[in-house]
Amino acid sequence: MMNKIDIPDKGKRKRVVIVGGGFGGLKLARKLKNDNFQIVLLDKNNYHLFQPLLYQVATAGIEPSAISFPFRKIFKKRKYFHIRICEAQRVIPEQNILETSIGAIEYDYLVIATGCYTNYFGNDKMALHTMSLKTTAEALYNRNQVLESFEKAQNTSNLKEREKLMTFIIVGGGATGIELSGALAEMRKFILPQDYPDLDIEQMRIVLIDAGPRLLSAFSEKSSTEVQDYLAKKGVEIKVDSKVVDYENDLLTLGDGTAIPSTNIYWVAGVKANSIEGLPQDAYGPGNRLNVDVFNKVTGTNNVFAIGDTALMISEDYPRGHPQVVQPAIQQAKLLVQNLNNIEKGLPLKPFVYHNKGSMATIGRNNAIVELKNIRFGGFPAWAVWLFIHLMSIVGVKNRLFIFIDWMWSYFTYDPSLRLIIKPVKRVKPKK
Repeated sequence: MMNKIDIPDKGKRKRVVIVGGGFGGLKLARKLKNDNFQIVLLDKNNYHLFQPLLYQVATAGIEPSAISFPFRKIFKKRKYFHIRICEAQRVIPEQNILETSIGAIEYDYLVIATGCYTNYFGNDKMALHTMSLKTTAEALYNRNQVLESFEKAQNTSNLKEREKLMTFIIVGGGATGIELSGALAEMRKFILPQDYPDLDIEQMRIVLIDAGPRLLSAFSEKSSTEVQDYLAKKGVEIKVDSKVVDYENDLLTLGDGTAIPSTNIYWVAGVKANSIEGLPQDAYGPGNRLNVDVFNKVTGTNNVFAIGDTALMISEDYPRGHPQVVQPAIQQAKLLVQNLNNIEKGLPLKPFVYHNKGSMATIGRNNAIVELKNIRFGGFPAWAVWLFIHLMSIVGVKNRLFIFIDWMWSYFTYDPSLRLIIKPVKRVKPKK
């Protein structure tokens, strides 16, 4: 067996290992303050990322640091709390051991909150040649790609090459797809004509493609229609009932034979859960999610739990599991805190019941869609609600202030100041 991770002795406390510092993992770690537990938080990054605003980083709206918050700063005053940056690899449930990229760790309770990643549905070409939007690195890559495309378009006299560089295709008509489309349309209207006066920005194409019959399938049909009409007025070309079948030589091919030349393809068409190997075979469900019971306990285990996007809890109201969005993860984390304490006290566990607080998506300046249980509204009021809720959800007062300043500056000046192309350093041998 591999070497053990160097963690201080837990003493008489029970060790809770949390894998993943996303919304669910972070909420669990912050709320589980019982001194009877030693908590170990494992994550591939040293910060919590507010993913819903990644598209604004990708379109030069806000800084990546504004939606990232270091774990060690969040938990710097916590006792019996330890953070290790690593990748979880395999669980050995019969031995209560988790193997990671830096060694093995024993646990009394293991909580898997690893979220999800981009689902390419087995299409390797899309995975290799398109832009996804799940990490800070990907968002910065996308920002570079957008800005470099216009620099290259300005420098070429080849009209066909310029057409490819100025065509942006978003595959996936969910919330991220429409938010990206709206942000790119705003850039085309307010920013790019000033930055590139020598280019005819009207030649820029924004194409939004979805395989389903309408955009925003998780929302009502009325909201979908309003969003589609709004984006169409902004010059976004919308193609529904259109399946992408191939992308080769800068040519995206659809199921009906339509081919669109472009060097800029965003793939936001679906997600797949990040699960860990080693669990019982019947623990793995559709979409690589982990089958859990009403207490979020993973099938076939006694002390392994999964929450958030990774967990698949089947119920009468949610026969395909809960939506892979923020609220289920946070609500499951809060209840798991109570249930872990109940286990230690010998009390009965409480089953999870999801309280759907509604959905929202922004589609551009002064416009958004909000759907609550019995209320649906759009336009400026929805946009204001969207701004407020997202701002209050950011970790840290300083981060909220920075984002608020960025938003207000952009709103009144129509000129976000973050259009920087930042490339990774390439190490080369110095010349002798």
